[in-house]
Amino acid sequence: MTTMTRKGATVEEAIEAALQKLGVSRDEVEIEVLSQGRKGFLGLGAKEAEVKVSISEVVKHTAPKETNIVSEAIVQPQEEPIREMIEEKSINDEVKETRTDAEAIEECEQYLKQVAIEMGIDDLIITHEVDGKYVNFQLESEKAALLIGKRGQTLNALQQLAQLVANKYANQFKVVRVDVGDYRSRRQQSLEHLADRMADRAIRTGRKVQLEPMPPYERKVIHHMLSSRLDIETYSEGSEPYRYLVIEPIR
Repeated sequence: MTTMTRKGATVEEAIEAALQKLGVSRDEVEIEVLSQGRKGFLGLGAKEAEVKVSISEVVKHTAPKETNIVSEAIVQPQEEPIREMIEEKSINDEVKETRTDAEAIEECEQYLKQVAIEMGIDDLIITHEVDGKYVNFQLESEKAALLIGKRGQTLNALQQLAQLVANKYANQFKVVRVDVGDYRSRRQQSLEHLADRMADRAIRTGRKVQLEPMPPYERKVIHHMLSSRLDIETYSEGSEPYRYLVIEPIR
């Protein structure tokens, strides 16, 4: 693993120094704060902040398996504008238009196809399965990377929109899940692998380990994965969308 420690007047300055030296973005690394530093009084007793920055385990372990989808998504130059377009796309839900579940699902599919067209995707194929209140949509396209986005950000936005559309029309509340290929299962496996490695690191070093910011459901995967371990505890810190998970050894 490529790891680097850097010091700075503040934690943020130390992080930026390490990122510049490694030539990577903040999204591609794991950050462990070794020391918060202190200002001191009149310059006396001051101590620099120190951080350890490592190339993200998620990036390293998923890259070989996701070369055709995830790696392509990471370098997709149009991703941010597309994600913002998706998140800002208006859904008029002031008046609920109740329809049958089948009609609600059809409305949802048509909506996803329309969003895809606006993203420049004209070959989208959608299939779905219904399991009680759960509706699982499977998307297929030659531009799968564009649908997924960096670390699934675009896919998560699509899922959130699909959830809103489905419940605008459905008679009963629906939980919508949207996936492309087997991205979500592979992402979960990567997160579970990361959870074990980072928990072992916390025990080995005796220090708490701070993971990269993740959406709530990904933090939940790691919380659940480590819930049976008695030698560590996990908790989240920070504010969305930069909320992150901390693994701390129990002494």
